[in-house]
Formats: sequence, structure tokens, C-alpha cells
Amino acid sequence: MEFKFKRFLVTGGAGFIGSSFIRYGLQNILGCEKIINLDLLTYAANLKNLVPIERDPRYFFVQGDICDEALVEKLCLDHQIDAIVHFAAMSHVDRSIADPKAFYETNVGGTLRLLEVVRRSPQIHFHHISTDEVYGSLSQEGHFTENSPYRPNSPYAASKAASDHFVRAYAHTYGLSTTVSHCTNNYGPCQHVEKFIPHMIYGCYHRKPLPIYGNGVNRRDWIFVDDHSQAVWLILERGKRGEVYDIGGGAELKNIDLLHTLIQAFAEAKQEDPRELSSLVTFIADRPGHDFRYAIDCSKIHQELGWRPSHTISTGIHKTIGWYLENPDRLHWV
Repeated sequence: MEFKFKRFLVTGGAGFIGSSFIRYGLQNILGCEKIINLDLLTYAANLKNLVPIERDPRYFFVQGDICDEALVEKLCLDHQIDAIVHFAAMSHVDRSIADPKAFYETNVGGTLRLLEVVRRSPQIHFHHISTDEVYGSLSQEGHFTENSPYRPNSPYAASKAASDHFVRAYAHTYGLSTTVSHCTNNYGPCQHVEKFIPHMIYGCYHRKPLPIYGNGVNRRDWIFVDDHSQAVWLILERGKRGEVYDIGGGAELKNIDLLHTLIQAFAEAKQEDPRELSSLVTFIADRPGHDFRYAIDCSKIHQELGWRPSHTISTGIHKTIGWYLENPDRLHWV
């Protein structure tokens, strides 16, 4: 099958998930002719994430803001872009609680400006990267599906839900070609240390406290970042215009159980006593509005596109810890 799109504008491509997507595409997708990486280079972005492909003649980096419509439009015209893959977003829930306005301006306003560019160039397909957090919180049973109602509980989740709705509205009103994907919690190499898994690896490495909210029973489904990237490339190749696809890793764990899994794997990698690391676990006051559980039903993408994750939580965690131990410079706060 010939790949549907060939020239891509990737927003937020220097970030954790966006850089994985770019690396995966240039290393594995034969139909990929060009990728333009548009990134503002905020604190969570790092061009080191792209060292493996930075000399690829198909790759171009542009530092800029997704809210700059003129810049985005010029890039699309100059490079004859036929698909925008929109990763750029502020994504840390705690930061959204502290500064919700910034999340609105970037996640909602930025998406709206990209859609305005596509409205003027409707030959461009728009794929929007979203999160399972738009669906709210689950109890002990059940899973989110593509038809679950939106019930965002944090300013971050609300900003992503609003941007999802704008994508749907523009597709319906203006006849744009769009797809949307919602993904569970990502982990893997190159993630900023503010996120849960690298934060715990950071604590183990530097013998710092391993903070965990409440009593640690909140549950999340985890996916290795390259599995997410593969799923998005598959959606671009085979997905149906106007469809939504939910992507999960099939690795649902309590936070406290994941932490002890990380401690054990880190201790094995460093040949240390896990009991010493376990003594660093520190329970802290729960954050406001902390969702209890997220879990995704991936039946649609399994059945329609044939995608399944390649990594188990065990293989993914060991690969992630190994990468950070080989790159200790990434285990520092920036």
C-alpha cells in the first residue's frame, strides 16, 4: 500500500512524544519524504531527542510558535505539506492547576490557529494528538472508548477536550480532513523528569525522595512511547477521515505498584539493594481533583488497523531505565 501522505509538518517535534514520532517515521516509514519540525523549544523540549536523525536530508527544524499563523502557513506552502501532526501542547497537570490560562492559550488557541491554516488549505490533513484524560475518571470497572462522554477534571484535560471539539467542529463545518487519537500515559527515553516515571528514576539515581500522591492507589494505563508513535503512523496510513482512535498500552497499574516495579528494575540494573531505594518512597498530599483511574479499550484500532503494542511494561521499563543510565545528563531538572 502506498503511504497516504508524504510531507509532514509536526508541531512540538522536539518534545518527548513528538520526537519519538519523528525518529520512528524517518527510520521506518518508506513513504515519508519530508518532516518539518515546528517547535517553540519551551522547557520540556530538547533537540538532543532528535540527534539520531538530525542529519537526515528529509528533516528540517524550525523554531517557532504554533500560534503564529503566518509562519505555519508559509511552512505549509513552501514545503507542500499534505499532513499536519499536532503534538504541541502543555501537558503537565500540576502546572495546569497552577496556571490554567497558559494551557488554554497554547492548547486551545494554538490548535485553533492551526485549524485556521488548514481551513485556508483544505488539501492538508490534520491529525490531532489528544489524551484519555478528556474522558474524566473511571471507577474500579470499565474502560473508555471512542464513544465515551467528555468529562475533563483538570485544566489540562479541559484544554485538550476543548481542542478536540474544535477539531471536530472544523471538520464538520468546513469539510476538513481530520483524525484524532487519544492515548494513555506515555513513558520511555527522552521524557522530561517532571513526569512520573523519569521523576522516580531521577530519585533513585540521586537518592532523592520518591514522592507519590495520596496512598498511591490511583491507576493508570501505560504505553511505551514508540508504540504510540507506531500507532499514529498507522492511523495516518490506514485511518479513516473523520475517525477517532483510542490508543492504550494494556498495562494498567496502581501508582504504588508501578513505583515498586521501577525500584526493582533500577536496583537490578545498578546491582543495588532495592530495600534502600524503597526507603525513599514518600507519600504526599494528594493533588486537587486527582482522577482515580484511566483505562482505554483499544478494540477499534486493534480490529480496524491491526495495531497492538510491542512492549510489555517489563520490557519498556527496563529499556527506559537503561536509556537514562546511559544518558545521566537527562536526569537533572532544567
